[in-house]
Parts: sequence; structure tokens; C-alpha cells
Amino acid sequence: MDAPDTELGKELKATLQARGELGADYDSALVESFLEKVEQRLDATLDRRVRRHLAEERTTVARGARPPSQPQGNFGERYGFGVVSLVLAVPLSAIGAAQAGLGGLVVAWVGIVGVNAFQAGHGRRLFRGREERRPASDWED
Repeated sequence: MDAPDTELGKELKATLQARGELGADYDSALVESFLEKVEQRLDATLDRRVRRHLAEERTTVARGARPPSQPQGNFGERYGFGVVSLVLAVPLSAIGAAQAGLGGLVVAWVGIVGVNAFQAGHGRRLFRGREERRPASDWED
């Protein structure tokens, strides 16, 4: 892990040196170039981690062990509700503030936080019963 950090450090020093030589006119181009290199490094690291994780899962399944269990809920259930509520928070805040001033804004945000807190704490229980009734396999009754 030290080698990539060293390379990134060298890239940053080269970018700063180029900025000193070229001046402030090229700041945005230099920053974009450096950020592109950082993004490529992150993509490569993420790809490597995903491949390693998939290989570990395949090895586990090939050895006859049970596949690793899925975390409770999927991405949509865990984060989708929060994202949708934050997107809807903007118009709800505007309506609350326009209709009732600061009090309306506070009520709107208390409602948003309350709904998200309920979903985080109790929402999983609502979906858990549905998953328990489902057979473990399509081949089972």
C-alpha cells in the first residue's frame, strides 16, 4: 500500500511544481488531471477488492460450504428510503416554511427525522416476516 501512496505523493508534488511553473491560469486543468489519476487509482483498488471478495465467495461455495449469508435487507431497503426522504425534504421544507414560517419548517423536519428513525428501528421487522414465509429455494414448497 505504500507504493501507491508514494506514487500519488510524487504526482501531487509534480502537479504543485507544474502549477508553480505555469501559474494560476492552469489551476483547473492541473487539478482535473491530478483528480483523474486519483480516481483511476481508486477504481483499480475497488476492482481488486471486488474481485478478491468474489473469488473468496466462489471458493467457499466450491468447497461445499454454504454461501455467505446476505445482510438483512438489500441496498434499496436500507438506503433507498433515506435517500427518497431527503429528496422529498426539500419541497416539504419549502412548503412548511412558506405556509407556517419557522414553525412549519421545524414540524416538517421533525416528521422527516421521525419517519426515518422509525424505518431504521422498526422497518426491518416489518419486512422480516415476509422473508421468513418465503421458501429457501424455488424448488422447495
